[in-house]
Amino acid sequence: MYIFDKKNCYRLALYKLQKNKIFDNTIMGLIGLSSFKLAADTYYNHLPSTDTTIVVSEQINLFLNFAFLFECVTKITALGFVMDNGSYLRESWNQLDLFIVVTSMLDMMLTGVDLPIIKILRLLRTLRPLRVISHNVAMKLIVSSLMESVGAIFNVVIVVVAVWLMFAIFAINIFAGKFFYCSYDVY
Repeated sequence: MYIFDKKNCYRLALYKLQKNKIFDNTIMGLIGLSSFKLAADTYYNHLPSTDTTIVVSEQINLFLNFAFLFECVTKITALGFVMDNGSYLRESWNQLDLFIVVTSMLDMMLTGVDLPIIKILRLLRTLRPLRVISHNVAMKLIVSSLMESVGAIFNVVIVVVAVWLMFAIFAINIFAGKFFYCSYDVY
């Protein structure tokens, strides 16, 4: 974002921080906590908003939002935003991370507002567990391979459906009228 030079000591320190395994494991733990919180929140829908459980849940959500914002800002500062090779938005998984963080922040800022569009922002919280993929190289490879093979899989599905359709038409012509059920009147 052209705030710090690539050789700036602050930017280099943030680069070392975001490459550190402890930082990555901490973020993975926070993603796990966020996923657990999302699952637990479904059981607390019926409670009033002043209940202690709801208040604690909102505080945890606030902490998680700021932790993920810190991670996002750290990576953007360390890697650059979009212009350089290897910058933050050059990787599609980071684009997903940024989208999730921005929608979480918007949801947090619009907490008191009761509009239908805000419910969509709250639904986007369910994308948080997808951030695990962006932190795991093996899962990235698997998901990327699946996404690349979707076109070929779709072509195979079309051929299989066409073959089933041909056999269905053949069976209807061969067995037409031969499976009528005759019921005998009892009276």
